[in-house]
Amino acid sequence: MATFILSRLEMVWFLVAGVLLVLNGVRAVDRSNFKTCDQSSFCKRMRTMGLDQSPYRAILETLELSDSRLTLQLINDNNKVRLLLELYRLQGNMTRLKINELKPLRSRFEVPDVLVGEPPTKPLSMVSRDEAGVVLSLGTDAHQLVLNARPFRLDIVEGARVLLSVNGRGLLAFEHLRPRKDTLSKISSTVGSMWDSIKNMFSSNTQKDSEGEETTEGAQEEGEEREEEEPGMWEETFKSHVDSKPNGPSSISLDFSLPGVEHVYGIPEHAENLRLKTTDKGDPYRLYNLDVFQYELYNPMALYGAVPVLLSHNAQRTMGIFWLNAAETWVDISANTAGKTLSGKVLDHAQVPSDAPQTDVRWFSESGIIDVFIMLGPKPSDVFTQYASLTGTQSFPPLSTLGYHQCRWNYNDQEDVRAVDAGFDEHDIPYDFIWLDIEHTDGKRYFTWDAANFPQPRDMLRGLQDKRRKMVAIVDPHIKVDSGYRIHNEIRSRNLYVKDKDGGNYEGWCWPGTAGYPDFTDPEMRAWWASMFAYDKYEGSMENLYTWNDMNEPSVFNGPEVTMHKDAIHGTWEHRDVHNLYGLYVQMATAEGLIQRSGGVERPFVLTRAFFAGSQRYGAVWTGDNAAEWGHLKISIPMCLSLGLVGISFCGADVGGFFKNPGPELLVRWYQTGAYQPFFRAHAHLDTPRREPWLFGPQNTALIRDAVRQRYALLPYWYQLFYHAHRTGEPVMRPLWVEYPQDVATFTIDDQFLLGRHLLVHPVTEQGSQGVSVYLPGVGEVWYDAHTFRRHDGDQNLFVPVTLSSIPVFQRGGSIIPRKVRIRRSSTCMENDPYTLYVALSPQGTADGEIYIDDGHTFNYDRQKQFIHRRLTFANSSLSSSNLSADSQFTTASWIERVLILGGQEPSAVTLRTADGSRSLEFEFDAATSVLTIHKPGVNAGSDWTVLLQ
Repeated sequence: MATFILSRLEMVWFLVAGVLLVLNGVRAVDRSNFKTCDQSSFCKRMRTMGLDQSPYRAILETLELSDSRLTLQLINDNNKVRLLLELYRLQGNMTRLKINELKPLRSRFEVPDVLVGEPPTKPLSMVSRDEAGVVLSLGTDAHQLVLNARPFRLDIVEGARVLLSVNGRGLLAFEHLRPRKDTLSKISSTVGSMWDSIKNMFSSNTQKDSEGEETTEGAQEEGEEREEEEPGMWEETFKSHVDSKPNGPSSISLDFSLPGVEHVYGIPEHAENLRLKTTDKGDPYRLYNLDVFQYELYNPMALYGAVPVLLSHNAQRTMGIFWLNAAETWVDISANTAGKTLSGKVLDHAQVPSDAPQTDVRWFSESGIIDVFIMLGPKPSDVFTQYASLTGTQSFPPLSTLGYHQCRWNYNDQEDVRAVDAGFDEHDIPYDFIWLDIEHTDGKRYFTWDAANFPQPRDMLRGLQDKRRKMVAIVDPHIKVDSGYRIHNEIRSRNLYVKDKDGGNYEGWCWPGTAGYPDFTDPEMRAWWASMFAYDKYEGSMENLYTWNDMNEPSVFNGPEVTMHKDAIHGTWEHRDVHNLYGLYVQMATAEGLIQRSGGVERPFVLTRAFFAGSQRYGAVWTGDNAAEWGHLKISIPMCLSLGLVGISFCGADVGGFFKNPGPELLVRWYQTGAYQPFFRAHAHLDTPRREPWLFGPQNTALIRDAVRQRYALLPYWYQLFYHAHRTGEPVMRPLWVEYPQDVATFTIDDQFLLGRHLLVHPVTEQGSQGVSVYLPGVGEVWYDAHTFRRHDGDQNLFVPVTLSSIPVFQRGGSIIPRKVRIRRSSTCMENDPYTLYVALSPQGTADGEIYIDDGHTFNYDRQKQFIHRRLTFANSSLSSSNLSADSQFTTASWIERVLILGGQEPSAVTLRTADGSRSLEFEFDAATSVLTIHKPGVNAGSDWTVLLQ
C-alpha cells in the first residue's frame, strides 16, 4: 500500500511540474529558475577579486625545460599553496597552458574524450633568463613567450607587438582542495604548539622559494588557516535545492588581455549578437547546459550547449582561446586600453601604444584545472584549422540530411504520418525526413513504439522508403523507472545509472515521470547504449530511421535549475565536474550505435540539443525551444554563426518557432531563412495548431514551396561545403569578416552571412519589410543577384526592395556554383539528375568552383576513396573541368545539362572538347542581363572536358 501511495504522489507532482513547464513555455522563460552570478557562490567570489593584486609568483629555481615542455612552480604568497604550471608549444602555431595544484588533496578532474588525440608538440627553447623571468622562443626570433616571475605573468609577442597577455590583470585564482575545518579533530593549543615544534624540527618537506625563504607544509597550513571561509564554499542552497559540496571550494580563474582587439566572438550558446558585448554592467556570459523554455534574447544566461572557445579579430590577426573545462563556467569581457595593463619583463621586448584598444577576457570555472589552448592564427582559416586539429571537424552528414525536415510534437499515429507524407506530394513540396517526438513511444519508454498508434512501424518506414524518404525518432537519455521496462532493468542490473550523493541510483522527473539517468561518462554505458540501436534490439527500426537526442543537458524537471544535482556521482567524479560533457557523451554513444548497426558502413545522423567542444564530430544541433516571434527568427542567424565559428557547422533553428503560432508572413520568412541555414527543419509545440506548409492558403504555400525548392536546387553546393567543413574545419555558414578579414565594416554584421565563399544571403527578418540594406564586400569585386542575375559592385551598401517572395541572395563574381534544377520529391530521387553550372565572372573575366560527388550516405568516400572531386575553371573564354583527386574512384550517371555564364558576352560560337573529340553547342545570350546560356553539353559530371567560347 505504501508503494502505491508513493507512486501516486510522484505522479501528482510530475503532473504539476508538467503544467508549470507548459505555462512557463507559454509566458517565456522564468528567470528565477536559473542562477545569476550573485546566486552562484563561486562566481560571486571570483568577481569580488581586486584587479592587479595577484598573489602568485613564479619560483624560477623550479623551472625545468625539456624539448617541448616547460614546468614551473607558482606560489600563492597569501596562503603558500603551490601550483604546477606546464607550458607546451604545439604544432600549428598554438600554445597550451596547464595549471594544477602541485600536491592536491585529491585528484582534480581533467576533461577526457574531447581532444581527438594528444596534441603534437614542437621544440621550446630558452632565449634568455634572469631574476625577473625567462624568454622562450616559439619557433622564430620574432615569436616569443615572455614569462614574468613576480607577479606571475605571460606575454606572447611577435616582434615588438604583444599579441596576448595571461594574468596581465592579476586575476589568476586557484581554490585549492582542503579538508573541512569543522570535521577536523580539535587539538588543544598546547598539543598543537608541541606538534608545530616537532614539525619544524624534523620536517623533510622544507623548500626554499626564489626569495630564499623557507616554505613548509606547516607554512601552507598556517596560510590556509588564515583564509576566511565564505558562504557557499561548503554548502550552497538555490531555491529549495541544497548542494552538499563534499569537496569544498575548488574554483579556478584566469584572465587574458588582447591588445589592439575590439571584437570578440564565440562562447556559444547564447541568444546574443555575433559580436560579444562587454559584461561590466551585468552578468558574465554563462556556459552551463540548461533546459531553458522559450529563452530571452540578447541575454548572457546559459542555454542548452556550451563551447568554451572565444575568437578575437582585428584587421591584422585572428586568434582563439579554448578553455578546456566542463564545469559551470562564466566569462567576463571588458574593454580597456593596452597601456593600462602592460608591465613587467615584457616591457624590455615589446611596446603597445598607451591608447590602443584592448579587450580583456576572464574565465572562471567551478572545478577542474586550468587547461587552455591559445590559437595564434593569424588568419581566420588558420584558427579554424588549429581548433579542428584539437577537437576534430564537423561530421560529414548523409546528403539527404541537408534536405528539408518536417517535425512537430507530435504526429499522432501511422495514418497521420502517411497523410502528411502524401500532403507533400500533393502540393509538390520536396522533403526528406519526417520526425516523431516523444508521443510515439509506449509511455515515454524510449526504443519502443505506442502499440495503439504505431502498431506496424516497419510498414510505416517501408512506405517512406518506397518514396526514398526517411524518418527521425526521438530517443532521450532519461529512462522511465519501471520494472517492466527492459532498458531500465538492464541499466540497473549493470549498475550504469548516475548515483546520488548517498550512493543510490539518481532519480529525477522528466517526461516519463520518475526517471533514471544513465552514466554516459562511463565507456561501458556508452557501448551498451550503442548496442541498443541494433535492428534486433530496437524493435521496429530500419536503416531509414535516424535519431534525435533531446533533453540531454540533462533535463531534470525537479532538479536545481531544471538539471541534475551537482553532487550526483559519475564513477569517482561529481556531476559538477562533468556537467557540460553529458550531452556530448549521449550524442557520441548514439552516433556510434547508428554506425554499428550498419556494420560500420553507413554515416549516422543524430540531432542533439546539448553540446560541448567536440560535438561537431557526432552530428547536428539546433537552437532549442524558440518562439514564433520575429526576434527569434532574427537571432537564429548570429546563433548559428557563433556555432560555426567554434566548429559546429550543422546548425539550424525550428522553422516557424517552437512555441506560439506564427502568422503567414512570419512563417514564410522563416522558411526563406531556414532554406539558407545548414539544418533545415520545421518544428512546433504540442499545443500549437497544425502548420504543415500547405495550411496557410495557396499563395503562402507557393512561397514556401519556392523556398524549399531553392534549397533542393543548391544541394550540390551545400554538400560540397560540408565536405570542406569535414576536411578543414571551416564553417559552412560564416560571418563576412571570415572572408574579408581586413574590412572593418564586416566585423559587426550579423543579419547577413556567407555560405562558403561564394553565396551571400540577407534574409528578411523584419515584419512588413519593403526593403533591406545589403552590404556587398570586396573592393574591386562584383556580386550577382542570384535570382535576376543583375550585377553589382562590391564595397557598397545596396538597398534591395523586397516583396513577400524575395530572398536576397548574391553570388560572388569569380565563382562557379553547381545546382540541380530538376526538383523531385526527395534528394535521393535527384541522385542521378543533371547539373546546371552558374558561372559568375569576376571583373577580370575569370571564375572557379568545384563539384563533389559520392554515394551520399556511406563512409566509402573516406575508407575506399570512392568519390569525384573536380575543379571547375573559367579563364580566357574557356570553361574546363579537371580532376582534383587522381587516386579516387567513383562513377556517376549525372551529367552537365546547362551552363549559365553571368556577366558574359555573346560569342560567335561555342565548342565542347572531350577525349572523344569536339562538337558545337547551342547557346543563347540575353543582352539585358548579360547572361550566356549554353545548352546540353551532355558530358558526364565526372569526366574531363572544356567548353570554348569564340
